[in-house]
Amino acid sequence: MPLPAENHHSDASPVALAVRQAVVDGLIGEDRPVAGFLDVRGVRDTVAGLHEAFAQVPDVLHAFAAKACALVPVLRLLADAGMGCEVAGPGELRLALDAGFAPARIVLDSPAKTRREIREALALGVALNADNLDELERIDALRPADCASVLGLRVNPQVGGGSIGAMSTATATSKFGVALRDPGARARVVEAFARRPWLTRLHAHVGSQGCPLSLIAAGLAATHRLAEEINAYVGRRQVTSLDLGGGLPVNFADDTVTPTYAEYVAALTAAEPALLDGRYQVVTEFGRSLIAKNGFTAALVEYVKDAGGRRIALTHAGGQVATRTVFMPEAWPLRVSAFGPDGTPKRTPLVRQDVAGPLCFAGDVVAHDRPLPELAEGDLVVLHDTGGYYFSAHWSYNSLPRPAVYGYLLDGAHVTFATVRSAQTVREISLESGLAQADALLTGFTAAARP
Repeated sequence: MPLPAENHHSDASPVALAVRQAVVDGLIGEDRPVAGFLDVRGVRDTVAGLHEAFAQVPDVLHAFAAKACALVPVLRLLADAGMGCEVAGPGELRLALDAGFAPARIVLDSPAKTRREIREALALGVALNADNLDELERIDALRPADCASVLGLRVNPQVGGGSIGAMSTATATSKFGVALRDPGARARVVEAFARRPWLTRLHAHVGSQGCPLSLIAAGLAATHRLAEEINAYVGRRQVTSLDLGGGLPVNFADDTVTPTYAEYVAALTAAEPALLDGRYQVVTEFGRSLIAKNGFTAALVEYVKDAGGRRIALTHAGGQVATRTVFMPEAWPLRVSAFGPDGTPKRTPLVRQDVAGPLCFAGDVVAHDRPLPELAEGDLVVLHDTGGYYFSAHWSYNSLPRPAVYGYLLDGAHVTFATVRSAQTVREISLESGLAQADALLTGFTAAARP
């Protein structure tokens, strides 16, 4: 992936306005050294663009992938904007329900569902995609007679991987779904549907970040062909919906949104003209592409030093808020902008420097050797395009607190904020780390069991 271009903001750009007002309001500064910010109107506009791109599809459910921003107020905003929700475990299911999604608009995907998770989903009427044929046998045993859940099976079309192996889910040895090209697998899938008239959905996910549209489209076209094969075999339209899984890669290099949802729809139609023609209900599971560019992270520069001829800015945004970027910088580069202590963009000459985080390991660097206005103590850095995953996938290394997240609304040059999540306190960290059981290893055993 190419190195992201640094963003030189005018004082009137939405991000610059939000940063400046956040400083004025005390949301970022010495006592609050890192925070996330989400553009509420930007989220609504992106969702509207998704619906517009699929306007010609007669029956479609757009389910937001909760993992991309697992925060109840964000999920509630998306529900209000007309989204459904895709969840991948009991925690995300609870969040989706608490956010107000109707069970019928929730889709449960996970490669390791327990019987308890399956039983709960079926009782609620949540749609569920089995990951493998053994899971179908569990559903056989647990499915109530009056079950309202739409039930599907995830398949792996094995069309190959993109440029990020860890993000590619349709490789030959992917852990997800039934591998269709393995010997005998396709026939077993067809037979599994034939034995279960209630099994009405096929699900596939090729990947998003690092995957070209042509690869994604090839995998979903293959899934459509399988649906047609199953329906021909059973002699009726048993498969009535296709869950297209996953989503789009995000352009982290600049502000341009590419690829677009319209380009995605065009790629699917070119690969298989019948895929979106209304014969099948369609489910999508976009996450990062809906929210990434609508969020940014701001962090205080605590110190600046030189080492080996390299300028290094030590900030409060590192692997705890940008884990993927720190560990896979080539795959997940982020643009960085420099702001002064008052929240206005810095205009000083560019200096090549590292932007490092607060964690106690040498690799905790979010940007290597970047040309930026020379940073100084008290300045702010902004990490762009962090609305997806960066706000809710906190890494608790060094027991650093989870930062606050704020939504913001722009009205001309006026910015207002709403708290999405308060900053975690150190007391809460201690409670989460077993404070209530502090003496457990000293007095919590029976006398006979003590070492």
